[in-house]
Amino acid sequence: MSIRTHQYRPLKQDEVERIDQSSMEIFEETGFEVHQPEAFEYFKRIAHSVDEQKRVVKIKEETVREIIAKAPSTVTLCGRDEAHDCTLGSGEVYYGTGGTALNMLDYGADDSRLAKMKDLENVIRIVDVMDNIDICLLPTYPNELDVNQVDINRFAAGLTYTDKHIMGGVYTSQGIHDVIRMAEKAAGSPEALRERPIISLITCGISPLRLDSKYGSYMIQAAKEGIPLAVPAEPLCGATAPMSLAGALVIQNCDALINVMLTQLVNPGTPVIYGCVASTMDMKSMSYLGSPVESGMINAATAQMTHYYRIPYYATAGISDTKTLDTQCGYESAITNLLVGMAGADFIHDAAGLMEFALTVSLEKLVIDNEILGMAKRAIKGIEVNDHTLSLDEIKAAGPGGNFVTSKSTRRFMRKEHFRPVVSDHRQRSLWAADGRPDTNKRAHEMVENILKAEPKKYTDLLGGNEVLGGVGS
Repeated sequence: MSIRTHQYRPLKQDEVERIDQSSMEIFEETGFEVHQPEAFEYFKRIAHSVDEQKRVVKIKEETVREIIAKAPSTVTLCGRDEAHDCTLGSGEVYYGTGGTALNMLDYGADDSRLAKMKDLENVIRIVDVMDNIDICLLPTYPNELDVNQVDINRFAAGLTYTDKHIMGGVYTSQGIHDVIRMAEKAAGSPEALRERPIISLITCGISPLRLDSKYGSYMIQAAKEGIPLAVPAEPLCGATAPMSLAGALVIQNCDALINVMLTQLVNPGTPVIYGCVASTMDMKSMSYLGSPVESGMINAATAQMTHYYRIPYYATAGISDTKTLDTQCGYESAITNLLVGMAGADFIHDAAGLMEFALTVSLEKLVIDNEILGMAKRAIKGIEVNDHTLSLDEIKAAGPGGNFVTSKSTRRFMRKEHFRPVVSDHRQRSLWAADGRPDTNKRAHEMVENILKAEPKKYTDLLGGNEVLGGVGS
């Protein structure tokens, strides 16, 4: 049964085209700043106007279109097991974790605490067995490590504890080098890694209309390596983008396309993924919000823009801004995950485990969100109508007043068409009460405990008994 995407379209087709044309007008008349020297040279070669002092380049519409057309229309993020391969741009919708969160919320705790390397390993082990989490985007930051040890240790943990695709942000140039060399060894060779990329990297741009030196350098380095690269922008309504959603979409589109263009100027054909982490500001506190419905709408509308350009898309949804596992935690995550998924986003990150403005991860929320994602995926698939599913023979055989309990198709369709939850409690009250009246959080916690009590499953032994890795050399 194929997934039916594009069911939610916040933009009409002419509105998609207006946002596109507005973006091209910004590129041609306003331009954007480029503060990374090598990137500035790349853009100077194709610009129609350059301000050397302000580091501003302006590019004509036809040039922009020519460059972004070099980006592949599909990018496959591979798992060690081919069953976990995710082909972005294929029409399928994939969900994954995200971050990078600094904190963990332990079950029953009132306050969060700083995340450590062991927490990341536990998160990855949970993700490995969650059926509806397709991609393991490394979601926590090991605060006890020096920044120069972070990249290689985070990716080593991912490659050790799951055979799903590993994606992550990077923090140093040496870290990018070390991670890719390590992944080449895990894949079997440099060629094997490029043929079946089991890792991908994230390098963020700076809104609005600016390419900074640090992440510009990382973007160039990663593009030269030919590894799949997500290049998200993070405009915030009312801060780094207009408060109007349409205006925010223009900034989002420009910023993401700047990043896409750079990757194609550096290495045409680089497997690049257009990224959106757009959201809004709370104008009372002037702080970032991760969960507003408008964030879901912007990310859904951006899916329409990426379909228009035929570039794979890295979207954002599923964050809750609550500080504890409560009702808000569930409905905020569910609404944005469903909206963005129904819009046909290729890969939705941050979809599981994140709370408190994306600062904190909860293992129990990972389990609960996995259930939410299962429901969202089922809704995205839609209802299949054909001679078989119409069940006319069964209806005629049962006749008026009949039932379908013993129908041959009942068991088959129950397994094929109906989502079967594992955390939700659908028992009668008497059975629930006899079991100690467990709430959703407790049931999720019991699942977490059972997973972590088991002997860790290792898919490779990159850590080699060491608690912390250094670099892997040239």
